[in-house]
Amino acid sequence: MSSRIVVLISGSGSNLQAIIDASNQDDYQGKVVGVLSNKADAYGLTRAQNAGIDTVTLSHKDFDSREQYDLALIEKIDAFKPDVIVLAGFMRILTAEFVQHFQGKLLNIHPSLLPKYQGLNTHQRALDAGDKEHGVSVHFVTEELDGGPVILQAKVPVFDGDSSDDLAERVHEQEHRIYPLVVKWFCDKRLTMASANIAGKQVEQAILDGNVLPSSGYAND
Repeated sequence: MSSRIVVLISGSGSNLQAIIDASNQDDYQGKVVGVLSNKADAYGLTRAQNAGIDTVTLSHKDFDSREQYDLALIEKIDAFKPDVIVLAGFMRILTAEFVQHFQGKLLNIHPSLLPKYQGLNTHQRALDAGDKEHGVSVHFVTEELDGGPVILQAKVPVFDGDSSDDLAERVHEQEHRIYPLVVKWFCDKRLTMASANIAGKQVEQAILDGNVLPSSGYAND
């Protein structure tokens, strides 16, 4: 039975498109059943509608608090009975209650080689630091911002004279390759998140095919 994928977006939805395209392949055990956005003008909603996928717009501006918004968002997502929730450029910091509700089913993509450059403006920060390589990480979402266990990373070179736009374009190309793959692993039930006690501290770990992935994710060479 095909896994039910719900995707959250705020913008153009290029990663959403990559996942939709991948899910049309015969060997893909997941189907995007709903796309939600906090912005009514997000082009990703048009992408979803063009693919015959149900869409929901829920503006955060209609709510008095982050907590109220996230509770309403949980209700909208739960109506789709999702197996996995994919954050694809959803520009909201999520409350602990939201993260706990979907514990182990929330995936995010972040344009840096985590744990480097959590938060915003990652491409410029990599340039400012003089990094020779940059990249993108797919990770499980935990209550720590951009801090959940990394599943897969892709690296790109940083060339002399690069602008942040040059880096962004290079990173986007890799995003569209690795995000559909990680979602496929989850839908194939190869990928899970589990809690472990390490040195007296509860730590979340990404597990692929029964093996705990290292901090940099799978196949980081």
